[in-house]
Amino acid sequence: MRRRRFFAGGLAVAMCAVACGTERAPGGAAGPRGRFSINPEGRRWARAGQMFADAARAVGYQLGAGTKVTLTGLPALAAAEVNGRQALLTTRTPLSRLSGEVEVVVVSGNSRFKDFEDFGAHLVANPGQTPLAGGPQGEPDHLLFGLIAKGLGADTRRMEYTGYPSSQEAATALLSGKATAATGLLADWRAGIGAGRVRALAVSSARRVPDLDAPTLLESGVRVDFADWVAAFGPEAMPDGAREAAIRMCDDVTGSPAWDAACRSEGWISIPLSGEDFELWLSTEVERTRAVLRDLGLLDKP
Repeated sequence: MRRRRFFAGGLAVAMCAVACGTERAPGGAAGPRGRFSINPEGRRWARAGQMFADAARAVGYQLGAGTKVTLTGLPALAAAEVNGRQALLTTRTPLSRLSGEVEVVVVSGNSRFKDFEDFGAHLVANPGQTPLAGGPQGEPDHLLFGLIAKGLGADTRRMEYTGYPSSQEAATALLSGKATAATGLLADWRAGIGAGRVRALAVSSARRVPDLDAPTLLESGVRVDFADWVAAFGPEAMPDGAREAAIRMCDDVTGSPAWDAACRSEGWISIPLSGEDFELWLSTEVERTRAVLRDLGLLDKP
């Protein structure tokens, strides 16, 4: 396996938008909503933070200082595991899953692989002779190929994967023949798919993408439902009252027409899940991420 330096995704960079205000009870009376500060944990979540703050304004929250709510996601979870830092479950208070971005497996327009089944058979038979491309090692693209290989029964330790800093560089590798297949955010590959330069073999979501002629991985025989998700977290050891108020704020936002419109315009899928249900899901996501990182040789065996 070709190893490249793991990129943590600019986690030291932060943008701050803050929210506070009042809400209307069903009868029309005003009640306190609490004060919140929305903080994307790095550049890659800045857009989600801006859209979340805009949706919060649309449902009546006004900007001001208050309880810190941090938006982060799967890349940060994986980075913590690879770099030996504490997991999100122990350093933050989980509040709510918000949205996700669908990933897609692609090949060049003239690839010999007719469909995902054809590609999968080659990967199982020759994992070391099926060069793959995507984002930096240990990040979502690499994780997805690891899950695909494991789901197909391929030897993940022999899988030939090269990580690139950007989707443009991964596309160059694919189109030049340095890679036989690539994966990444569907949004990053749409132009190439539309132009016929690349073909979509499968999408990572549980349901098909309406305007894309490609099956899901589940339909293709791989038991994987995967998204590059973003979620909201509170500070460590958050008081119960503040946690409940923050969860209520997240529910207000993710249940609003403004958030639905934001997700449609950005090409995200809205996947709200809050409170204890989110904590339970997050614990399984941590274990799944650890397991695939071990399979890929990026973590020591337990």
